Amino acid sequence: MKNDRGWFGSPAAKRIRVKICGITNRIDAVAAIECGADAVGFNLHPGSGRFIDLAQAGGWIENLPREVCRVAVMVNPSLEELFRVAALRLFDLLQLHGQEAPEFCSVLANAGIRFAKAIPVTCDQSLVNLPSFHTAFLILDSAVGGRFGGTGQTFSWPLASHFVKANKKLKVVLAGGLTPENVSAAVSEVRPFGVDVTSGVEISGHRKDRDRIKAFIEAVRSFRF
Repeated sequence: MKNDRGWFGSPAAKRIRVKICGITNRIDAVAAIECGADAVGFNLHPGSGRFIDLAQAGGWIENLPREVCRVAVMVNPSLEELFRVAALRLFDLLQLHGQEAPEFCSVLANAGIRFAKAIPVTCDQSLVNLPSFHTAFLILDSAVGGRFGGTGQTFSWPLASHFVKANKKLKVVLAGGLTPENVSAAVSEVRPFGVDVTSGVEISGHRKDRDRIKAFIEAVRSFRF
């Protein structure tokens, strides 16, 4: 996991990073990269409708341009699963999107594995007194009906804004219901390190829409600090 470009830059850099998540095929991955995405995410959770089988997709994922950050999204994995995926060297970052405890995360940190931790935001208290998850990368996402991301629902952006202001050393990524139509307002209010979109740039069957990806990224890039 050695990719040090784009996604891993300083949070002080005046550019908001963009991750296109829930990629299920090479065409969509290439479209996201050509449109300027900093990162692309692949869901390794078998319970997800966007699940991708590395036995079938590993080859083309490995051949994606190295300048983009490749993220493996995992939900409540075992340590064995995490170390196995990290050892494949297909990904630059692991994304823990379940109920992983701080103690669990510390094992990864001590092993030198780069990872992000997703935090479900369900109420005003969701971001109060958070423990350390031993990573600078936190993803704030909506949680609806027990689903782990990709719900297409937003949460209270003022909560995210307050959290970002109070935790300037963290690389906070805003997710949850973002679209080309609302992402400008979201980044203007929250001013996160990055944004993460899944369903907001999709068409039927969890396929991505290139025009919506392009519009989403252009909307983010138009923001000026």
